[in-house]
Amino acid sequence: MSATAARLGSRVRAPQTTSKQRLRLWLRLLRAARAIEGALRERLRTTFMMTLPQFDVMAALARTRTGMTMTELSRLLLVSNGNVTGIIDRLAAEALVTRHTAAGDRRAVRVTLTRTGADRFAEMAAAHEAWVDELLSDFTKADTEVLIAHLDGLAGRIRNGERRP
Repeated sequence: MSATAARLGSRVRAPQTTSKQRLRLWLRLLRAARAIEGALRERLRTTFMMTLPQFDVMAALARTRTGMTMTELSRLLLVSNGNVTGIIDRLAAEALVTRHTAAGDRRAVRVTLTRTGADRFAEMAAAHEAWVDELLSDFTKADTEVLIAHLDGLAGRIRNGERRP
């Protein structure tokens, strides 16, 4: 240890190992994702009087003309049927979704966006895209493509149980 390092004591940081750097990266990714999510939650609430889970349900329903069953929604959104039921109850009360018996299975309830719901979702989706664009505006198009490629590759390797040498 140099004399300067000895004098400075604990103020001098030892070089970090790659595993420590990767741990820091994970924590930064998590912190950034939570900050973005928090900002989007607040904007949805104040602009549209809508929760993020309600927005997520409407987004799922907007992808299909035939709607989805409550079970399909809960599986897609990784939440319990009870959570989906509460969200659908609130959206139905605002006439944004309708429920009807699924063809071929009288026990299953199929949910679809109403015309009002589809129009409202289109408005929210446009605002949501603009907000995300604003929140991530520090990244160039090239930066964004590189990050997407890295994160997609990482997610794929994790899902497939692959390890890098």
